Amino acid sequence: MAQTDRIARLTTYLKAGRCLTRRALLDELDTSPATLKRDIAYLRDRMNMPVVFDRERGGYCLDPTAQLVGTQYELPGLWFKAEEIHALLTMQHLLAHLDTGGLLGPHIAPLADRLDRILGAGAGTRTEVAKRIRVQTVGARKVHLPHFQAVGVALLRRQRLVIGYHGRGRDEVREREVSPQRLIHYRDNWYLDAWCHWRQALRSFSVDALRGARVLDKAAIDVDEAELDAVLGAGYGIFAGREVQWAELRFSAERARWVAAETWHPHQEGRFEADGRYVLRLPYADPRELVMDILRHVPEVEVLAPRALRDEVIEKLRGGLGGITP
Repeated sequence: MAQTDRIARLTTYLKAGRCLTRRALLDELDTSPATLKRDIAYLRDRMNMPVVFDRERGGYCLDPTAQLVGTQYELPGLWFKAEEIHALLTMQHLLAHLDTGGLLGPHIAPLADRLDRILGAGAGTRTEVAKRIRVQTVGARKVHLPHFQAVGVALLRRQRLVIGYHGRGRDEVREREVSPQRLIHYRDNWYLDAWCHWRQALRSFSVDALRGARVLDKAAIDVDEAELDAVLGAGYGIFAGREVQWAELRFSAERARWVAAETWHPHQEGRFEADGRYVLRLPYADPRELVMDILRHVPEVEVLAPRALRDEVIEKLRGGLGGITP
């Protein structure tokens, strides 16, 4: 019997309140005395399970005192092989570094500690993961952890929030009451889709722009997911709008080898032309973010339609050149 199976079965016996003699355990687990001793030590040292030998009953059981104080000594119902734990530690590392401030790190650290003990490799395991995996972000803005926590609590408990929101365009902070709908992690930054009770409309708020967040003892209103997608998810990028247009972009044969493999929008359409160039069609409601992405590919991209989008790209290029002095 594999160790994971023995440990799982032994834990089931102990949690059921059974007190098993050494002989009974050897028979139940079909193992040797030395292996049984190692398994019990494993439960005590790595799983924090309070296994004791009850001399009066003549067998192994859980310390009732430890159970009364609610000691947590395992990952409930989860039993992992070493390969699975390595994968979980890798995921922990990725999540902890999802934003530049290590936003999730403090919450995931206890799980990583437990996984390290189960694996039996100690801190060396996480050191190896950190050495072998690099998570790099570009343009990520730092999020204030208490604000993020308040958003998460209100979102999952379906309660309203009062936020102080810094509108960067006008450089002013306004207080708003919102009903949070969903959190979006987009291009290394967090955004909150919410119903704004001041505007009486759906809005997307950059979480890093919150200057305050307080959960209200008031139920949030729920907006249908189809409505959320129609208003906030139909266009391109993070900018909202119902009036969707379709952009048609043509990339050079050289650039097509990269762009054809990219997802710019969930509903995009693409096709190769006979000469190897690639035509990409995608919806947008607000051109600002799309224009920025088009400019990244100049001069390997041509805006075929609509004309207004083409003119805006040209205007941006002219504006940039106008700011350069000889």
